[in-house]
Amino acid sequence: MSITIPVLAQNTRPEIPRRTATHHPSIWGDRFLNYESRDMERNGRTKQQVEELKEVVRRELFKNIAKNSSEQLKLVDSVQRLGLSYHFKREMEEALQHIFETYQNKVSHDRDLYDVALRFRLLRQYGYNVSSDVFETFKDESTGKYKECLADDISSMLAFYEASHLGLHGEDTLEEALVFTTTLLKSLASAEKTDRPLSEQIICALKWPQLKSLERLQARQYISIYQDDASHNKALLELAKLDFNLLQSLYKKELGDITRWWKEVDFENKLPYIRDRIVELYVWALAVYFEPQYSLGRKILTKVLAFISVLDDTCDSYATFEELELFTAAIERWDIKFKNQLPEYMQLIFETLLNVYQEFEKEMGNEERYRVHYAKEAMKRLARAYFDEARWLNQGYIPSLEEYLDVAWLSSSIPTIAITSFVGMGDIVSKDIFEWAFNDPKSIRASAIIGRVMNDISSHKHGVSEQEAYEELNKQVIKAWKDINRELLKPTVVPMPVLVRALNLSRANDLFYKDGDGYTQVGKETKDSVAALLIDSIPLL
Repeated sequence: MSITIPVLAQNTRPEIPRRTATHHPSIWGDRFLNYESRDMERNGRTKQQVEELKEVVRRELFKNIAKNSSEQLKLVDSVQRLGLSYHFKREMEEALQHIFETYQNKVSHDRDLYDVALRFRLLRQYGYNVSSDVFETFKDESTGKYKECLADDISSMLAFYEASHLGLHGEDTLEEALVFTTTLLKSLASAEKTDRPLSEQIICALKWPQLKSLERLQARQYISIYQDDASHNKALLELAKLDFNLLQSLYKKELGDITRWWKEVDFENKLPYIRDRIVELYVWALAVYFEPQYSLGRKILTKVLAFISVLDDTCDSYATFEELELFTAAIERWDIKFKNQLPEYMQLIFETLLNVYQEFEKEMGNEERYRVHYAKEAMKRLARAYFDEARWLNQGYIPSLEEYLDVAWLSSSIPTIAITSFVGMGDIVSKDIFEWAFNDPKSIRASAIIGRVMNDISSHKHGVSEQEAYEELNKQVIKAWKDINRELLKPTVVPMPVLVRALNLSRANDLFYKDGDGYTQVGKETKDSVAALLIDSIPLL
């Protein structure tokens, strides 16, 4: 519904009828504005404890573990799911290489579904192109379907379910496994006889399988599961808890700095039509990379995400088509002298945008400053995609599905976010990486399709019934996940840490858009995730 509101409180131009939506204000208030200085002293002690425990884990687990494949599998799985892999990169690589070599010799002999499924998932997740044919041995020869007796072991079913998400195109075995395990786990989750802790674990897995869950959220959940396991390693558990709390403290400080910047630009008051979601946007950046060395990257990425959100709201629900023509042209030129050609509220956005990117250049070292150029070009491309969609709306044009996807993968903002994330990744990123990213690689395009379709799945008509459109778009999401799985297998076209950004962006989309728009309408799921990541520390006792 069109309503009339002033462009800005101080704007003296005649009021213009505008399409606009009313969004609820931030639910967080000033909670994250201040970071207590006493945390710094406490963190110093925690860092020392973490370093000591890392050495204990190396000595007690990685160095002394027997060359038993099953034990190694469980260790690697626990370290990964506890969110500690980044501390033990070399040890994890060596263990996985040993597991892979063992796997090649046991493909036709292993009859333990739990071990087979866990081994398959871990190797696929770390880039080993192992065959899914190993699961054929668990089918009934007479029916060609998975044996019903497999359902008796719930742990095996959960491991098999998680493995089935790593499928590639044409792997019917894994598609059948996903249907088989999902159906079974749903019935177990609702069965009264299923123990509550186990039923909760099943429900969580059904909603967010490991492939699609944020690494920090997965760690938070698994710490509780691991703690209840009688065979858990005390040092590993303590390390996971301290590490989680230490990183959470770092995130609070980062978010405090970002929140102060957000208050200074004062978009929430000067642009009353926008969504004030700086905390949720920080969670997006945290989803892309959680490791402490990417602190600057998270700062840069969150600010760019804030501008993307402002531009999206401006294009979707406030600006006139004529204003968007001017705005898109100004962003294309990226020169402050074009500011005065814009309406007053756009002048504010444009000038702040240019200033922030200029700050990025100052924060980068001389040899890395070129990266900001690529981030600017990515923002220009996004502005053009937004304008293309605005032109369709202005003309009353309904695009075909193919036309829609050609523009929508760019307007998803995922390519812009991915390219911007590379700016703060350090030496692993070179000019070649940025050139690769601008050539529309399959991993980024797939992540973008997931993001756009999940966000927009029922918003457009395509000349067919809404149900047909939904089914077709959902097929695009399934296809895109398989594309991502394939791109992460060795040999990769670019370093694995670069490709993981596309995977993590898909995970963020799954968090915010799986059940409605959890970004615009901040509901319980989003609140609980923010609390788990940024508010509630893990009790150490």
